[in-house]
Amino acid sequence: MIPLDIISDPICPWCYIGKVKLDRALETRPDIALDIHWRPFQLNPNMPAEGMDRRAYLEAKFGGPEGARRVYGQIADRARDAGLEIDFEAIPRTPNTINAHRLIRWARVEGKQTEIVTELFQRYFERQEDISDPSVLTDAAVTAGLEGPVVAKLLSGEADIAETRAEDAEARQIGVTGVPTFILGRRYALPGAQETELWLRAFDEITAVES
Repeated sequence: MIPLDIISDPICPWCYIGKVKLDRALETRPDIALDIHWRPFQLNPNMPAEGMDRRAYLEAKFGGPEGARRVYGQIADRARDAGLEIDFEAIPRTPNTINAHRLIRWARVEGKQTEIVTELFQRYFERQEDISDPSVLTDAAVTAGLEGPVVAKLLSGEADIAETRAEDAEARQIGVTGVPTFILGRRYALPGAQETELWLRAFDEITAVES
């Protein structure tokens, strides 16, 4: 199998858009066997544990209401082009994602990472749920096929917090400054929400190299 490391954050709209475009490429190339490993990158590592009002967060990040509207208007257009109808205005809070990343990490053991990531994207962007809430994360885990009581117990403690932060730091140390970043076959680094056509070319190239 060809390894594909995806460095992302479940509150990153470009990560969701990028995943949709990758999924379409995989539908076109069902013969491509990938070992997908979702890896953590917190867009807001210093976010308070309780998160913050999303409007206030965006206005602070993008220089006021007009900057926030301009940037997210462009993102909404790109999401729509990818087939995603997201009401960004309806999302009330920007959460701290350390617990979401812990859940994604645990899902790797059960081979359920992509299922969990998909569930988190949908819950945050389409259902406006707080994916820092342990009850939301536990419910997401059950939907994706994990053991709810086990996940709830893990979330109540500090299991893998240090390891998750260390993996995030490692991504920054190798030069990752934004997400999504895709590393295909440990040789091709593809930053950003790449178009489906680029994925198809990358699959063809790496298949030719490895054959």
